[in-house]
Amino acid sequence: MTNHIDLGSVLRQTLSANLYSNLVTRPTGRAVRGQIEVMLQSSRRSLTVIDFSHVSMIDFSCADEVIAKLLMQDTPGRESYFVFRGMTDDHWDAIETVLERHGLALVVERESGVELMGVLDADEQRAFQAIKRRGRAHCIELAQDLGEPESDVRVRVERMWTRRLIMRLGDAYMPVGEIA
Repeated sequence: MTNHIDLGSVLRQTLSANLYSNLVTRPTGRAVRGQIEVMLQSSRRSLTVIDFSHVSMIDFSCADEVIAKLLMQDTPGRESYFVFRGMTDDHWDAIETVLERHGLALVVERESGVELMGVLDADEQRAFQAIKRRGRAHCIELAQDLGEPESDVRVRVERMWTRRLIMRLGDAYMPVGEIA
Protein backbone atom coordinates (compact mmCIF):
# COMPACT_ATOMS: atom_id res chain seq x y z
CA MET A 1 0.00 0.00 0.00
CA THR A 2 1.39 3.42 -0.98
CA ASN A 3 0.26 6.55 0.84
CA HIS A 4 0.97 10.14 -0.13
CA ILE A 5 0.79 12.57 2.75
CA ASP A 6 0.93 16.31 2.14
CA LEU A 7 1.96 17.64 5.56
CA GLY A 8 0.36 21.00 4.85
CA SER A 9 -2.97 19.25 4.32
CA VAL A 10 -2.54 17.11 7.46
CA LEU A 11 -1.84 20.28 9.45
CA ARG A 12 -5.00 21.93 8.16
CA GLN A 13 -7.09 18.82 8.93
CA THR A 14 -5.51 18.17 12.31
CA LEU A 15 -5.56 21.72 13.59
CA SER A 16 -8.63 22.97 11.68
CA ALA A 17 -6.67 25.98 10.50
CA ASN A 18 -6.65 27.50 7.03
CA LEU A 19 -3.32 28.11 5.33
CA TYR A 20 -1.46 26.81 8.39
CA SER A 21 1.85 25.52 7.09
CA ASN A 22 4.32 25.71 9.95
CA LEU A 23 5.32 22.56 11.78
CA VAL A 24 6.24 24.02 15.15
CA THR A 25 5.94 22.78 18.73
CA ARG A 26 5.87 19.30 20.14
CA PRO A 27 2.04 19.16 20.49
CA THR A 28 1.66 19.99 16.78
CA GLY A 29 4.16 17.27 15.92
CA ARG A 30 2.32 14.72 18.08
CA ALA A 31 -0.98 15.60 16.41
CA VAL A 32 0.48 15.29 12.90
CA ARG A 33 2.26 12.04 13.72
CA GLY A 34 -0.97 10.69 15.22
CA GLN A 35 -2.81 11.34 11.95
CA ILE A 36 -0.07 9.60 9.98
CA GLU A 37 -0.10 6.62 12.35
CA VAL A 38 -3.88 6.26 11.92
CA MET A 39 -3.36 6.02 8.15
CA LEU A 40 -0.69 3.35 8.61
CA GLN A 41 -2.71 1.09 10.92
CA SER A 42 -4.71 -0.50 8.12
CA SER A 43 -1.81 -2.22 6.37
CA ARG A 44 0.88 -4.70 7.26
CA ARG A 45 3.29 -3.14 4.76
CA SER A 46 3.18 0.45 3.58
CA LEU A 47 5.21 2.98 1.64
CA THR A 48 4.35 6.53 2.64
CA VAL A 49 5.51 9.62 0.79
CA ILE A 50 5.64 12.55 3.19
CA ASP A 51 5.52 15.77 1.21
CA PHE A 52 6.97 18.98 2.66
CA SER A 53 6.11 21.08 -0.41
CA HIS A 54 3.43 23.06 1.43
CA VAL A 55 5.28 23.36 4.73
CA SER A 56 6.99 26.72 5.32
CA MET A 57 9.05 25.66 8.30
CA ILE A 58 9.66 22.87 10.78
CA ASP A 59 11.30 23.35 14.16
CA PHE A 60 13.46 20.87 16.10
CA SER A 61 10.76 19.67 18.47
CA CYS A 62 8.27 19.06 15.67
CA ALA A 63 10.91 17.26 13.56
CA ASP A 64 11.63 15.09 16.58
CA GLU A 65 7.94 14.30 17.13
CA VAL A 66 7.09 13.60 13.48
CA ILE A 67 10.19 12.38 11.67
CA ALA A 68 12.32 10.79 14.39
CA LYS A 69 9.44 9.00 16.08
CA LEU A 70 8.05 7.69 12.78
CA LEU A 71 11.51 6.40 11.80
CA MET A 72 12.14 4.82 15.21
CA GLN A 73 8.75 3.14 15.33
CA ASP A 74 9.02 -0.63 15.50
CA THR A 75 5.59 -2.20 15.28
CA PRO A 76 5.74 -6.01 15.20
CA GLY A 77 4.01 -7.41 12.14
CA ARG A 78 4.12 -4.10 10.26
CA GLU A 79 6.70 -2.70 7.85
CA SER A 80 6.41 1.05 7.37
CA TYR A 81 8.65 2.71 4.79
CA PHE A 82 8.91 6.47 4.30
CA VAL A 83 10.09 8.70 1.48
CA PHE A 84 10.42 12.41 2.16
CA ARG A 85 9.71 14.80 -0.69
CA GLY A 86 9.84 18.57 -1.11
CA MET A 87 12.33 19.30 1.68
CA THR A 88 14.20 22.61 1.47
CA ASP A 89 17.38 23.76 3.15
CA ASP A 90 15.21 25.50 5.76
CA HIS A 91 13.53 22.18 6.61
CA TRP A 92 16.81 20.33 6.53
CA ASP A 93 18.42 22.36 9.35
CA ALA A 94 16.02 20.99 11.97
CA ILE A 95 15.69 17.55 10.40
CA GLU A 96 19.43 16.95 10.14
CA THR A 97 19.94 17.85 13.80
CA VAL A 98 17.22 15.40 14.85
CA LEU A 99 18.63 12.61 12.65
CA GLU A 100 22.10 13.11 14.11
CA ARG A 101 20.79 13.17 17.68
CA HIS A 102 19.06 9.81 17.20
CA GLY A 103 21.52 8.20 14.76
CA LEU A 104 18.84 7.97 12.05
CA ALA A 105 18.76 8.15 8.28
CA LEU A 106 15.93 8.60 5.82
CA VAL A 107 15.10 8.31 2.14
CA VAL A 108 14.72 11.63 0.31
CA GLU A 109 13.20 11.97 -3.13
CA ARG A 110 14.96 14.45 -5.40
CA GLU A 111 14.50 15.17 -9.10
CA SER A 112 17.42 12.82 -9.78
CA GLY A 113 15.82 9.98 -7.80
CA VAL A 114 15.98 8.78 -4.22
CA GLU A 115 18.98 9.14 -1.96
CA LEU A 116 19.83 8.46 1.66
CA MET A 117 20.43 11.30 4.08
CA GLY A 118 21.35 11.34 7.74
CA VAL A 119 23.63 9.12 9.79
CA LEU A 120 25.15 6.57 7.42
CA ASP A 121 28.56 5.14 6.88
CA ALA A 122 30.30 4.98 3.51
CA ASP A 123 29.65 1.22 3.20
CA GLU A 124 25.89 1.76 3.59
CA GLN A 125 25.95 4.48 0.94
CA ARG A 126 27.90 2.21 -1.43
CA ALA A 127 25.48 -0.67 -0.86
CA PHE A 128 22.50 1.61 -1.45
CA GLN A 129 23.98 2.87 -4.71
CA ALA A 130 24.63 -0.72 -5.85
CA ILE A 131 21.04 -1.71 -5.04
CA LYS A 132 19.76 1.39 -6.78
CA ARG A 133 21.78 0.62 -9.94
CA ARG A 134 20.35 -2.88 -10.09
CA GLY A 135 16.83 -1.92 -9.04
CA ARG A 136 16.48 -5.20 -7.21
CA ALA A 137 19.43 -7.22 -5.96
CA HIS A 138 20.35 -10.37 -4.06
CA CYS A 139 23.22 -10.38 -1.57
CA ILE A 140 25.44 -12.46 -3.84
CA GLU A 141 25.03 -9.89 -6.63
CA LEU A 142 25.76 -7.03 -4.27
CA ALA A 143 28.83 -8.80 -2.90
CA GLN A 144 30.14 -9.18 -6.44
CA ASP A 145 29.38 -5.53 -7.28
CA LEU A 146 31.04 -4.28 -4.10
CA GLY A 147 33.94 -6.74 -4.13
CA GLU A 148 33.20 -7.82 -0.57
CA PRO A 149 32.36 -11.10 1.17
CA GLU A 150 28.68 -11.97 0.92
CA SER A 151 28.40 -12.40 4.69
CA ASP A 152 29.54 -8.79 5.26
CA VAL A 153 27.13 -7.48 2.66
CA ARG A 154 24.26 -9.51 4.12
CA VAL A 155 24.82 -8.03 7.61
CA ARG A 156 24.90 -4.52 6.14
CA VAL A 157 21.75 -4.82 4.02
CA GLU A 158 19.85 -6.47 6.85
CA ARG A 159 20.79 -3.53 9.08
CA MET A 160 19.65 -1.14 6.34
CA TRP A 161 16.40 -3.08 5.96
CA THR A 162 15.83 -2.93 9.73
CA ARG A 163 16.28 0.85 9.51
CA ARG A 164 13.73 0.81 6.62
CA LEU A 165 16.21 2.37 4.15
CA ILE A 166 15.71 -0.51 1.70
CA MET A 167 12.88 -2.96 1.15
CA ARG A 168 13.23 -6.71 1.28
CA LEU A 169 11.22 -8.77 -1.18
CA GLY A 170 11.85 -12.45 -0.52
CA ASP A 171 15.63 -12.74 -0.57
CA ALA A 172 16.17 -9.63 -2.72
CA TYR A 173 16.49 -5.98 -1.77
CA MET A 174 15.34 -2.83 -3.53
CA PRO A 175 15.52 0.89 -2.80
CA VAL A 176 12.64 2.43 -0.89
CA GLY A 177 10.88 4.98 -2.99
CA GLU A 178 11.91 4.01 -6.49
CA ILE A 179 8.35 2.85 -7.00
CA ALA A 180 6.75 5.82 -5.21
